[in-house]
Amino acid sequence: MPKTLLRSAAAVLLTLTALHVPPTYADEIPPVAVTVNARAALATVPDTGIGTNHAIWDSYLGTNETADRLKDAGMQLLRYPGGSYSDIYHWADHTAPGGYVAPGTDFDTFMSAARRTGAKPMVTANYGTGTAAEAAAWVRYSNVTKGYGVKYWEIGNEIYGNGHYGSAWEADDHADKSPAEYARNVVAYADAMKAVDPTIKIGAVLTTAANWPDGIVAGGDDGTWNKVVLSLAGSKIDFVILHWYPGAYDKAAQITDMIQLTRRQITAHAGAGSDRIGIAVTEFNTGTSGNGENTQPGALAAADAYATLLANGVFTVDWWNVHNGIGSVRQIEGQTDYGDFGLLSNATCTADGSTCEPAVNTPFAPYYGLQMMSRFVRPGDQFVKAATGQAKVTAHAARRPNGDLAVLLINASTDTAYPVTIGYAGFSPAAGAPSVLTHVNGGTAITTSAAGSATSQTLPPLSLTTIIVHPSSAQTGLPGAPGQPAASAVTDTAATISWPAATPGSRPIVKYEVHRQSGGQFGETAGTSFTVHNLTPGTRHTVNVIARDSGGGVSWASPPLTFTTGTPATSSCSVKLSDQSNWGSGYVGSIDITNNGAAVSSWTLGFSWPRTWQSLDGGWNATWTQTGSNVQVVGGALAAGASTNIGFVGSYSGPNVLPSVFTLNGTVCTTL
Repeated sequence: MPKTLLRSAAAVLLTLTALHVPPTYADEIPPVAVTVNARAALATVPDTGIGTNHAIWDSYLGTNETADRLKDAGMQLLRYPGGSYSDIYHWADHTAPGGYVAPGTDFDTFMSAARRTGAKPMVTANYGTGTAAEAAAWVRYSNVTKGYGVKYWEIGNEIYGNGHYGSAWEADDHADKSPAEYARNVVAYADAMKAVDPTIKIGAVLTTAANWPDGIVAGGDDGTWNKVVLSLAGSKIDFVILHWYPGAYDKAAQITDMIQLTRRQITAHAGAGSDRIGIAVTEFNTGTSGNGENTQPGALAAADAYATLLANGVFTVDWWNVHNGIGSVRQIEGQTDYGDFGLLSNATCTADGSTCEPAVNTPFAPYYGLQMMSRFVRPGDQFVKAATGQAKVTAHAARRPNGDLAVLLINASTDTAYPVTIGYAGFSPAAGAPSVLTHVNGGTAITTSAAGSATSQTLPPLSLTTIIVHPSSAQTGLPGAPGQPAASAVTDTAATISWPAATPGSRPIVKYEVHRQSGGQFGETAGTSFTVHNLTPGTRHTVNVIARDSGGGVSWASPPLTFTTGTPATSSCSVKLSDQSNWGSGYVGSIDITNNGAAVSSWTLGFSWPRTWQSLDGGWNATWTQTGSNVQVVGGALAAGASTNIGFVGSYSGPNVLPSVFTLNGTVCTTL
């Protein structure tokens, strides 16, 4: 065993012995394969990405110690005045009728704290019990009178919780509590607020995919909350607001679909120029009180979710919240979990006084998860695709402007120290031990060392590890990255990809390469467009373009382009799937089938659920069966030109990506 591995194994053994957990030694299991593809670029890291929520009921909001703790964590955005309190808060007299307002939490104090932290502010204007005039006056005070320059302004908080869908926790004094009324008021707020400062950005509240009340159409509405709000207010907003409390620690795999579905709704309903509209997740927490949200499982979930959301183009993710208070207390992985949703302790005790949190502003484990994120990626870095061969090990990676590559490795196993081997595509690491940042279960700091190699590390159980790898050669004189690609003429099997030319470095550019993130290269060209053929119908593709110069020098990858192929423009069959009614975890689907060809004595319709969290609960007007993810529906005779209707109940526990490709007796149909 190499000496470096011996030292790593010894450290793991000491940690596990202290926790009384029987270890599984790294040399007893095969290495986990980690792949990092620097050609598969994702989103660029924003300067607002890592955020959290302040609240006016938190008496420690304005203290220097709190601000300094948040600064040390690398906090880039602070949201105010605090969740549902936003819809009862009146900024001018610093009151929240029906709620508690702590001393020293007014807007000026918040701004002073944000400046000490070095974080950008985001303010939620009072929709529930306020007015557009009140919000505009706040903008005037903030940005004209005081010169604070607050850029991001939300209109209300979780307004869909006003009782319109049956559950009411959000204050809303409007007689009409529909999404249409909210949208009309968003327009009024935006007009009034931007009349004061046209440079501000206005955000509107949306529902999050597969989270109540997403997908539900209430009586009298023209569609779901998101469809109505985007259709009526889309031209006036600059970003949309999602809140995500997944209720478990293994939901990061759903994020890509969650964000893709939100973007699809924005494109479909927000009108011309909707690509300007950003996405903010202004509240995130695991949502599992007493099950590890302020111990190490919460830290791992925080880092994984933040990295995945930011890699998918979200411009801020904001933890709920800085201080919260004690909840259900239990032991989680050898540590006391206080059931506290805060990043920092506020030293509260249980009602019987038997258990108290540690001293005020003691960091909980998720604090270190976000601190690790701020050390893993910095504004201007570019996420690149990373993957592993072990479900308990997650990888993220980002390329830095100086050419370095940072790799974040998360080991969610409670008792196994996994050795990993890291392979790189589009990047050659330098020899020698990289800089390694580590946070382990029960740790009170992130440690830094030079250990292992760029291609081999050992991950302690329940740990976060970031390695910073230098390139093997100087990154000078290379071409610039090509611009944002676009897709046109997309059919069922082909698409034309075009991009703005890259800026040459010290040598002329000789060609561009089009790479697909699923693996391999579509092709190369000397021009700035390329037509791809032989694609699979109804399939999502993500591609990047790189420039190569006459000396073999390669640029950074372009921003990603994602497009989805359709189905044949003409076929012997056509299918239309519609969502008839939805209750947030299931729906009634209706399928119209038309036979455009010769008469058949029987037919078999086939399709597959796009995601593992979808299933068939039953169907009618035909014989339905499901095998794995594949669904088969068998019916009787269907004359030429005739149509038939069948229906089903589908269930889902994640973003509900509807099936888009159907075959009838083996032929791919046109999906309407």
